[in-house]
Amino acid sequence: MSSASDPRILKVRDANFSYSRDESFIEGLSFSVGEGEFIGLLGANGSGKSTILKLCSGILRPSSGEVELWEKPLPEYSTKDRAKLISYLPQSLDASIPFKVKELVSMGLYPYDIPPSMTAGDALDLVGLTDKADAYLTDLSGGEKRRTFIAMTLLQGAGLLLLDEPLANLDIKYQIELIRLLKRLKADRNISVVMALHDINIAMQSERVMLIRKGNIVGSGPPGELLTNELIKEAF
Repeated sequence: MSSASDPRILKVRDANFSYSRDESFIEGLSFSVGEGEFIGLLGANGSGKSTILKLCSGILRPSSGEVELWEKPLPEYSTKDRAKLISYLPQSLDASIPFKVKELVSMGLYPYDIPPSMTAGDALDLVGLTDKADAYLTDLSGGEKRRTFIAMTLLQGAGLLLLDEPLANLDIKYQIELIRLLKRLKADRNISVVMALHDINIAMQSERVMLIRKGNIVGSGPPGELLTNELIKEAF
């Protein structure tokens, strides 16, 4: 969908946003995401990572500035068309709903009048949960629940995954499993991933890190180069 000369699939230009009339939270935010990129948004709790992801997904709208998806302003997409291009996974997931795994994953088909070639079974196979298709969500481990929701987003067929703290409250084993899964999906399907994080060690697994403080990007680049003691102290 993107042109060969400019493979940026998401562009945020001079975006401003405020939760109250008296105080601006995000000012002049600008960045872009390329096809197949794996980006970590790193910052302390309350730094603005979730707000940035919501602006990128269209859940929130900037008071000024632009968010552009595949060279088209995000508000110009219908809800269904946007859902075919962006999958957003919030930090808090309602994992108590009495659905079977395959039922929840099938909800990823809601943007489509004509179902895509991928099936719920295909999505479960990608995340390694084929044997759990008939299990209830309430009976899964924390890592399996996260993978179930990721399978649902994959069934949407979106080329951009926006994940808000997907590793929160997971044991290190499941954190590693999810990082490996996302990297495999990026490599095999050229999916772009933007993931909010607060763990510096996990951020080192990203290709690019954007360091967030008070709603602003204080640094952006490869984690091995960006994450100096000085910048980490500034952000945290």
